[in-house]
Amino acid sequence: MGERISISTPDGEFSAYVARPAAAKAPAVVVIQEIFGVNQVMRDITDGLAAQGYLAICPDLFWRIEPGIDITDQSEAEWKKAFELFNSFDVDAGVKDIQATIKTIRGDAGCNGKVGAVGFCLGGLLAYLTATRTDADAAVSYYGVGIENRVAEAEKLTRPLLMHIASEDQFVPKAAQAVILQALKDHPQVEIHVYEGRDHAFARAGGEHYHEADAKLAGGRTLQFFQRTIG
Repeated sequence: MGERISISTPDGEFSAYVARPAAAKAPAVVVIQEIFGVNQVMRDITDGLAAQGYLAICPDLFWRIEPGIDITDQSEAEWKKAFELFNSFDVDAGVKDIQATIKTIRGDAGCNGKVGAVGFCLGGLLAYLTATRTDADAAVSYYGVGIENRVAEAEKLTRPLLMHIASEDQFVPKAAQAVILQALKDHPQVEIHVYEGRDHAFARAGGEHYHEADAKLAGGRTLQFFQRTIG
């Protein structure tokens, strides 16, 4: 279903997986990866957004470390590799690459000019920073790791942001959640949903903590949010 395109930056080129909807022109959504690269889970999410009518694109944000990472969460060796990538990743450069992705897909013949973003895990942090640092029209953050250290950036938020937080997230402890909620719950651009009893990556199909009902609930809220904000 998907295709590969190249995105240019001052530092070089990287690839992105693109899935196109049936419509000739549509809003676009940038899908921001977890720590496992542009893997089957991310491609399935991208394809799913295209099926819902969006021009969806998932950029390879690990290209500066190792292009083409495509691993799963199913083995200890892959988890080890994923955390090595996470620890080597330059968040600021990653946000710039997301901005380059937004610019590229906004200029695509199939885009109507509106661009949203949705990110998971590491991508959840990047989705938050996409909302504060880029010209994306809307962003959705799933269980973003490290947002509590960057809540001051919320003063730059001028576009809508939807946040999904897992109450028992092993990578976002209760104290971190409290910081996020205190800083953002009354922000006019921010909508937050907390999923009680859920652990990190509750929406990752096939993952250890996948919860079908709450994944569907969060997915429905995400689609409604995009329909409201980018069409």
